[in-house]
Amino acid sequence: MDLNELTEAMHRFVAGKGWYAPDSPRPQTPKNIACSLAIEAAEVLEQFQWKEEADPEALAGELADVALYLFQLASLMGIDLEEAILRKLALNEARQWPER
Repeated sequence: MDLNELTEAMHRFVAGKGWYAPDSPRPQTPKNIACSLAIEAAEVLEQFQWKEEADPEALAGELADVALYLFQLASLMGIDLEEAILRKLALNEARQWPER
C-alpha cells in the first residue's frame, strides 16, 4: 500500500465508526486530530520511559497510531504528505548544521 491507499483505509475506518458525523462525540477537526497526534507521539516516548529499549510490538502499535493521525491531519488540511516529505528532504539536504 502507498500513502494514499493507507490514508483512504484510515478514512474508511473513521467513517465506519461514525466519527465524521456532525454530532460525533469524537469530532474529527484538524485541531482535535493535531492534539491526538501529539498525545500519541508522547505514547511513543512512554515506550522508552525508564528503559533504554522498547518492546517492538508495543512501539509498532504506537507508531501506527502516530502515522494514522498524521495521514488524517494531512488529508483534512489538503496536504499531499508524500510531496511535503520530499520537499522537506530536499530542503534539509541543502542545509548546513554546525559542527560541535
